[in-house]
Amino acid sequence: MLKLKVIACDVLNREISYLASRSKCFIDVTFLRQGLHDTPDKLGKELQAEIDKANSGFPYNHFNTAPDYDYIIVGYGLCGNGIVGVSSSKLPMVIPRGHDCITMLLGSKELFAKYFDEYPGTYWFSSGWIERAWQPSKKRYEAAYKKYLEKYGEENAEYLMEMEQSWLRDYKRAGLISWECLDNYSHYCEFTRESARFLNWDYKEFNGSSSMLERMLNGIFEEKEVLVVPPGKKVVPSFKEDIIKIE
Repeated sequence: MLKLKVIACDVLNREISYLASRSKCFIDVTFLRQGLHDTPDKLGKELQAEIDKANSGFPYNHFNTAPDYDYIIVGYGLCGNGIVGVSSSKLPMVIPRGHDCITMLLGSKELFAKYFDEYPGTYWFSSGWIERAWQPSKKRYEAAYKKYLEKYGEENAEYLMEMEQSWLRDYKRAGLISWECLDNYSHYCEFTRESARFLNWDYKEFNGSSSMLERMLNGIFEEKEVLVVPPGKKVVPSFKEDIIKIE
């Protein structure tokens, strides 16, 4: 039985937890807090620290009887180049070929590229993004406005909200990624629909797929989906369709 150490963003908590419970491999998961991609340097440092821990072996090594992990599964895409330069001293790393977690939720980089072309201006929602992030919504708007109002007064609050909301003009659609195997989407559908209505966006559901993550968590590493990085090597962008390469 393969022993896999999974280090992933907490935004994938529900999906990875489900697949880990069904995996044929031994799975040990560490989730890093959502939002580290906003500061790529910090993401790289925290991810590297967890990789270094994994190289030290399974933490519950009673009487030195536990075997080492076989692979480190990195549950991140490029994420603003946050994973660039990370390396493992002892164990091979398996990294998905994707720019971010949306590729893993949809099931392939090809499908991500297809939807990117066919549905430009889509802001992505998922169970993890709704549960663990601060998605554009009426609640987010009202909370920010209240904070600014109390601190700066009405006129300045209106101005600050205008500036804060300006980036949302690049979007026109709220896209909810759903997995058939997770029968818990009524809440997420309602939240995403309400957010779309508040922001005057269209709403669309996209059928995601567990296939990519499922194969990774069962020790099936297909070259078109993942990059296997040998010990001592680093991962860097390829600037091509394969997204990442070994340096």
